[in-house]
Amino acid sequence: MPGDPCSPFPRRAMRTSDADSAPAPPPRRPPPGGGEPPTPVGAGAWEYRGRWALVTGASSGIGQEFAKALAARGMNVVLCARRRDRLLDLARSLEAEHAVRADVVDEDLSRDGAPARAWARAAEGRDIHLLVNNAGIGAHGRFDELPLDRQREMVRLNCGAVLELTHLALGDMLPRGSGGIVNVASVVAFQPVPYKAAYAATKAFVLSLSEALAEENRGSGVRILALCPGPTPTEFQEHAGSRVHPGKPGFKHPREVVEAGLRGLERGKTHVAPGLVNTVGTVLGRLVPMRLAARVAGRLG
Repeated sequence: MPGDPCSPFPRRAMRTSDADSAPAPPPRRPPPGGGEPPTPVGAGAWEYRGRWALVTGASSGIGQEFAKALAARGMNVVLCARRRDRLLDLARSLEAEHAVRADVVDEDLSRDGAPARAWARAAEGRDIHLLVNNAGIGAHGRFDELPLDRQREMVRLNCGAVLELTHLALGDMLPRGSGGIVNVASVVAFQPVPYKAAYAATKAFVLSLSEALAEENRGSGVRILALCPGPTPTEFQEHAGSRVHPGKPGFKHPREVVEAGLRGLERGKTHVAPGLVNTVGTVLGRLVPMRLAARVAGRLG
């Protein structure tokens, strides 16, 4: 899914350091009104085995790799996408290889009511401990020349479905005091990107929503992460009208993106951009004036 070739900044790969080598966090101040300070979002061990995850966009790309990585960790998975045949094949493979349960929910999440139906079907008779909002689409070209219906569909899926599923997930997770949500954004979330104007805007929405909710729910036991991949070869690019080459700066395979995301979730991070070059690009995207960032992105895109 949305690994992105559009960031205007060069990227190279990085090895993420061990959690043990990270500096100790600064002392936390008591909240207004006294009492104990809130527990950091990353406090406590993260458990996979025997729990359930819902993965959207699971029929290919990053979503499929999430399903494989979670099953390999002993987590049961509910696979959600439009293509039921692919989901069934993947479910059978995961059950046979990892001795977990894998169920299928075939829904087009861009349609009205589909996110609520998907959550109801996924959560029936079980607690969903991890939601991976990965389903998304893109479009490349001049904003005024791209079909309006395609861009509306993109906003409904990339923003609306993420919003609705996240709301439903928090409604179940917060009373339990545990859970996790991974929203797949993109490096393009950090700056405007001409010729992917609406797509980059949808990913900026996902990033902003995730960061805000992570702070709102700090200390609740629910972790919220925005995963922001750079260039990643999946079927997403084919449908979006763009291509990713292995030599492109910041290039990562879907499996690498997923592993970086799960490490970030385990460590209680609120956003992760896999690789040093992608990480630097996200920092620059927030520091460089937006007009300049847009101009650079337009020339590179």
